[in-house]
Amino acid sequence: MRVCLLASGSRGNCALIEADDCRLLIDAGLSGKETERRLATLGLSGHDLDAILVTHEHHDHVGGIGPLARRFDLAVHIDPLTHSVLPNLGKIDQLQYFTAGETFRFRDLEISPFSTTHDAINPVGFTIASSEGKIGFATDLGVPTRLVAEQLKACRVVVLEANHDDQMLQDGPYPWSLKERIRSRHGHLSNRDSLRLLEEITWPGLEALFLAHLSEENNCPELAEESFQQTLKQCGHDVSVFVGRQHAVSGCFTTKPAHVI
Repeated sequence: MRVCLLASGSRGNCALIEADDCRLLIDAGLSGKETERRLATLGLSGHDLDAILVTHEHHDHVGGIGPLARRFDLAVHIDPLTHSVLPNLGKIDQLQYFTAGETFRFRDLEISPFSTTHDAINPVGFTIASSEGKIGFATDLGVPTRLVAEQLKACRVVVLEANHDDQMLQDGPYPWSLKERIRSRHGHLSNRDSLRLLEEITWPGLEALFLAHLSEENNCPELAEESFQQTLKQCGHDVSVFVGRQHAVSGCFTTKPAHVI
């Protein structure tokens, strides 16, 4: 298993998930060329990918999907309503629809999309179950609902939004209307709310936590990382914490299969 964030932030989001000899991207918000460049830093190319999973239609999550899918003949798994509001996506030969709440298989993986609260037409997060354990992915959350918490339990790796620090957002340069949108039930998850969610889902089998979609204006990566590490230590768990960045690939979490001793 390997998990890393190729990019994470308001200008482009893309995560790499590897398990059971399958390589997926969750979202592709960078240009096709930039995605390829960042894959190359991991010793990969677009030819090594198998599919793209789409969370929602905002440009920072979908901007590179069409070029990548066509260039490398990738399957694209997407909600039909999300697809309906992407008229410029172009022709995708391997377009596959999913329904939130219904698990589907892709090769040896079991992928479960679940509904999230965000200002998109039908946004989702994912869990990906393999022989190597379960990965949870939840970003662009207005609120950490009970459904999200239940889905993220028992994951070996979790990618979780930690968008903003409440005080930094309050005092920051954004116009009031944007501040209200960010902290609304359909906006983005604050460090505080993300920490509360983490306390609900952490368990002895959690090995890695990725902090995603950090605001460059309204958050501090070092502050966020320290806060989450402290919470995990207070819960008695030794978990690797990785912080997603906008302009560089994050650290990678790589494991041996769960059944290997």
